[in-house]
Amino acid sequence: MKIGVLKTDDVRKELVGEFGEYPEMFADLLRAQDPTLEFVTYEVQRGHYPEDIDEVDAYLMTGSKTGVYEDKEWIPPLMDFVRKLHDKKKPTIGICFGHQLIAEALGGKTRKSGKGWGIGVHSYEMQEMPAWMSEPRDGFSLLVSHQDQVEELPEGARVLAASDFCPHAMVQVDDHILTMQAHPEFTKPYSNSLMELRGEVFGEELVEKGKASLQNDIHESAVARWMLEFLRR
Repeated sequence: MKIGVLKTDDVRKELVGEFGEYPEMFADLLRAQDPTLEFVTYEVQRGHYPEDIDEVDAYLMTGSKTGVYEDKEWIPPLMDFVRKLHDKKKPTIGICFGHQLIAEALGGKTRKSGKGWGIGVHSYEMQEMPAWMSEPRDGFSLLVSHQDQVEELPEGARVLAASDFCPHAMVQVDDHILTMQAHPEFTKPYSNSLMELRGEVFGEELVEKGKASLQNDIHESAVARWMLEFLRR
């Protein structure tokens, strides 16, 4: 399977040497489950798109520090591309910003949440276990870094996982789009470094809580298997 990564941001220059860029993080995550996977990166934040929508088997949209509601010239073309993927029923996964932009492009609404920032390890309860999930779980935990949230779902969407902090944490749209707010590609060392770099934004108290949460288990491998099961159906 060849996966096209829609890259919507760059890793902070202070961290890229140690942790790589986002497409590398996703390749590491998913190749741990299937070493035969191929990846192609499209720098959509710089206007780079596939010449043919079918030159890859599926798409994965990364996170970004940008809000989907910001006046950036590259965001409307990306929303148009998402609508083309949806019309063609192309298997697509969106992570964090990708989760939010897909919802917005298809008629939902993303806003800056009044609940503030979520950082560190967050846990979610399953609301539904679709048949394609071969590994049933009551819930899962992943690393997060977000203030924006999907507050209104697009047509055809259903919530698969939720928390009190994030009611729309994992969403399936029809049978070909899967999105999630959390970051299965993040590692604990990366999350810790990100919290340290953005301490002034998050605030000292939240950073302390976020760092303490890194002692909790995360289930990135199980979520990676779900992602691949969804794309291969």
